[in-house]
Amino acid sequence: MAVIRLGYVHVRVTDLAQARQHYQETLGMDAVHEEDGRVYLKSWDEDDHHSVVLEEGGVGLVKFGYKVTADGTLDAIESKARSFGATCERMSKGDNVGVGDGLRVTLPSEHVLELYSDVDHLGTRVGKLNPDPWPRDLRGIGVPRINHALITTEDPALLERFFSDVLAFRPSERLVASHEDSDLVGSWMSCGDQPHDIAFVKGANGKLHHFAYEIDDWSALLRAGDVMSMDDVPIDFGPARHGITRGGTIYFFDPSGNRNEVFSGGYRTGPDFRPITWTMDQAARGINYTHREIDQEFLQVVT
Repeated sequence: MAVIRLGYVHVRVTDLAQARQHYQETLGMDAVHEEDGRVYLKSWDEDDHHSVVLEEGGVGLVKFGYKVTADGTLDAIESKARSFGATCERMSKGDNVGVGDGLRVTLPSEHVLELYSDVDHLGTRVGKLNPDPWPRDLRGIGVPRINHALITTEDPALLERFFSDVLAFRPSERLVASHEDSDLVGSWMSCGDQPHDIAFVKGANGKLHHFAYEIDDWSALLRAGDVMSMDDVPIDFGPARHGITRGGTIYFFDPSGNRNEVFSGGYRTGPDFRPITWTMDQAARGINYTHREIDQEFLQVVT
């Protein structure tokens, strides 16, 4: 029984046409379904029906979903989540376009998390038989897939315990107050072999800091920065390297102010990986290792 990976994010946007332009033309996603006030998108190397849903009306995270194995994982998670004290309800096929039955959980941080195993497969744009490495008709950055999300919570230690005890995530890196004070400020947690599938830092409940797309390497990261400049996309910071996760990064904003990231590299983890600890006096290096400084707005701007 296991959680596999981040499957989708639903975000609110103030102007659906502008947001669609950003996610389709700059990021290179494809629209696969539309209904009143919503556009469903997927990236070229994603099999599943969609990975990003834009919902008109405001800003910020509506909900996010993680795909799980179909061997009784949902039943086991529901039992553990209820024992933890979390509110749960079952999802029915059709509640989300392209997604089957599942479980909806309200996290201790007040975010809505959905878990599911059954989803329609639309396939990748290069197919599964003798595929090319990428489609010839990529638009913009041509992001292959979503990778992770970072949210904020008033109680990082409680949320870390939920993800560990209920969902069997493992902390890869932890940010604490100081050498003498182990009060948890942030946690980067993995359900697979990458540095993080979810991360959270101390802040207001229910907020989104960013969600991220995986791209190939540093060269792809630099090209992504060029495309953002061509399209006048507001860049938060980067290209740079994180100390935490060691990945390459650019943070930027969609037209509504939701923060996106393109992320490359990082190390591999596993069940025997021993967590890395950072202290707040070195947080600037942890977040922006290249320049060793953080604009305070990077920590404070959430949606």
